[in-house]
Amino acid sequence: MFTGIVTALGSVRDILPIGGGHDLRLVIGTDPAFLASPAPAVLGASIACSGVCLTVVHLAADAFSVDCSAETVAKTTAGSWKPGARINLERPLRVGDELGGHIVAGHVDGVGEVVSATPENASVRWRFRVPHDIAPYIAPKGSVAIDGVSLTVNEVDGEVFGVNIIPHTASITTFGTLQPGDRVNIEVDTMARYVARLREYQR
Repeated sequence: MFTGIVTALGSVRDILPIGGGHDLRLVIGTDPAFLASPAPAVLGASIACSGVCLTVVHLAADAFSVDCSAETVAKTTAGSWKPGARINLERPLRVGDELGGHIVAGHVDGVGEVVSATPENASVRWRFRVPHDIAPYIAPKGSVAIDGVSLTVNEVDGEVFGVNIIPHTASITTFGTLQPGDRVNIEVDTMARYVARLREYQR
């Protein structure tokens, strides 16, 4: 489990086809402090990579490697990452940690697209289009994770919703380089999933 509070940026150093070329091993470089604190990362640990929960299979002082199955490659933006791509990183939530964002599982529900980015006072209003099947799970003033960043939904118009990004968030996440037309990983609020399932069961 994660909170959607990004604590470091990483960059893809290498992409290695595995599993007959259907799966990928990604080597992601990052600040050594991210892997060392609050406790040293270990093999088998989970790290959220732009919202995708992935398992560490190799560690170095300033890098780690993760394997992406064909399912992950097909259902997230991981399949389109290239060497040099910037990645939002978060270590998993520990019992007793401050829950600064919202509960994020690292299970991507779908891939969205940046529609626009418009300056608004001291922040920027970003609008995203999401697949039709996950649009009902996104509600005004609800929570959503975009590339692993916990955000509050401002407004919803069909399959398009908006959020505001303050300069601090832009400076420490990939929002600083995101552009209209870019694809992003979307995870809806876990509570929305369960409410929808309960309503469906009661019909």
